[in-house]
Amino acid sequence: MLLEMEVTGLALDPSSNTPILILKTKGSESGEEERTLPIWIGLLEAASIAMALQGVEFHRPMTHDLFKAFLDSVSAKVEKVEVTELKDNTYFARIHFATEGGSFSMDARPSDAIAMALRAQCPIFAEDDVITKSTTVPPPGQPEDTSEEGKKWAEYLESLDPDAFTKV
Repeated sequence: MLLEMEVTGLALDPSSNTPILILKTKGSESGEEERTLPIWIGLLEAASIAMALQGVEFHRPMTHDLFKAFLDSVSAKVEKVEVTELKDNTYFARIHFATEGGSFSMDARPSDAIAMALRAQCPIFAEDDVITKSTTVPPPGQPEDTSEEGKKWAEYLESLDPDAFTKV
């Protein structure tokens, strides 16, 4: 079942410095159970999403703005985006388009799909199963080995100073 989502912001994973896109179920203010979907994304995609959220426009189009301008020029529009699957810690999405000749959809990274949805001001959906699975997947940079030895290695790695590895 698809649930309508809204972008509530971006965060930074403190352990890996990776941006996290935070989605939550739309309408949860009206008493429905709020569910969140964190998606780890790339830095450039996070910047593009942040620019769209803040309404920042550049003199020259950035990639997602350029794609949106192209769609406008060929009378196509983004109807909706869907986060469809979570497989092997990788999220998958689809962008649904409408043209005069019909409609079609394309596979996309969720970060690109959502960057486009924000520019097209169209709805964002996520499969219920993806939201459920995302709560059981350890985020990137988090140790999966919870044994005593795994914990010791995690503590050791956290204590390392990155400057100790630079060449003299």
